[in-house]
Amino acid sequence: MGQYNSNAAKLGTDSVGRLLLNYSIPSIISMIVVSLYNIIDRIFIGQGVGAMAISGLAITFPLMTLVSAIGTLVGVGAATRMSIVLGMKDMPWARNILGNAFFLTFIMSIILIIPSLTFLDTIIVWFGGREETIPYARDYLRIVIPGSIFTNLSFSFSGLMRASGYPIKSMITILIGVVLNAILDPIFIFGMDMGIRGAAIATVISMFISSVFVMFHFFNKSSYVHFELRAFILKKRIIRNIVSIGMSPFLMNLAGAMIIIILNNMLVKNGGNLAVGAFGIINSYSMLAVMCVMGLCQGMQPIMGYNYGAKKLKRMKDTLKITIKSAIVIMSVGFIFGELFPRTLVSLFTNDEELIRLTVHGLRIVFILFPVIGFQIVVTNFFQSIGRIKQSIFMSLSRQFLLLIPFMYLFSYFWGLTGVWISLPVADFFSFLIAWKFLEGSKKIFYPKLN
Repeated sequence: MGQYNSNAAKLGTDSVGRLLLNYSIPSIISMIVVSLYNIIDRIFIGQGVGAMAISGLAITFPLMTLVSAIGTLVGVGAATRMSIVLGMKDMPWARNILGNAFFLTFIMSIILIIPSLTFLDTIIVWFGGREETIPYARDYLRIVIPGSIFTNLSFSFSGLMRASGYPIKSMITILIGVVLNAILDPIFIFGMDMGIRGAAIATVISMFISSVFVMFHFFNKSSYVHFELRAFILKKRIIRNIVSIGMSPFLMNLAGAMIIIILNNMLVKNGGNLAVGAFGIINSYSMLAVMCVMGLCQGMQPIMGYNYGAKKLKRMKDTLKITIKSAIVIMSVGFIFGELFPRTLVSLFTNDEELIRLTVHGLRIVFILFPVIGFQIVVTNFFQSIGRIKQSIFMSLSRQFLLLIPFMYLFSYFWGLTGVWISLPVADFFSFLIAWKFLEGSKKIFYPKLN
């Protein structure tokens, strides 16, 4: 108990640079490993099953995004609220958040799983599936969807681990699932000749083990924030607290799923099934960079939330500045690799020359404004971390609906597949401008006496 109190108190006293390093490095490592696993998973599928299997897997992205949206809604909402109440030193409230988050994860996962399995074939077609890609998507989703409850438990409660003072343990939770997945993938795909179904089985087993690990932590009475029987009673106030904050990243994931549905269909229309596979490869690499920034933001979140609850405004401002600079550096590295070594990156996935050509062309265009994305992600997460939900939601959704969809239809009308690729960086640039404007208008957060 004493150790935990010391860890929590440091959020309000230690150097923000050191804190951000200590909290974000484990998260960034987790995110890098997760992203690398996704890349390796697709490499195994592309090399072991074929180019069309990559396209089939890309068709599953929207539904997998919806699955992760449930974990984000509960996990980010609960973790952010817990950081704030720990800054207020309200331990009973923190334990109630923990118990309510457990039930919410189960309830919302079931709500997604049942209709998804019931209407799976219709959903796959709606997501852009065609005769050649539907069997791959179906085989994968039939296994992964029921197992998504373990994915959500692992994701949600690793965030709560980090928010309650255990960043290293949170990283270990993610690493358990990812490393085990990387070990099981070749066994099931190649050794047991199960193809894409083998990849799905490996994922479910890995997430189950990861969720067992994180649940053991919170059921252990030696953990300062742990499960208590009375904390499992659902309370409207707690649910509202969790959902109100988690709604921003949830809607962002929901919007992302809808965008990918539209994008998949436009890619098929303008470039055929291989264009969908090209996007799958591009998305794998872009998510590697984006997830690094998200890991950075996860490290920022408990620091920002605690100091916001404790009303230490200068520490908030310093944390935000360091996080923005770090995010821009991370995305700039992604930009350099994407522009200078695209063929090398793409060739890891496939030997199909047409798929390589399509992907290299798209990757160079999509990555052209990568450095500005880091700023937008951090600012969105900043508002989310301090409970400013309206701003966070608007920034999350503006890129998808106000910008990307109109640009996608407009540019593809004139330039076909190239126009689809161009719409992505253009939307990123205008999203950056919107985030900049919101941050400029938020000075009263840091300077409350400002007229």
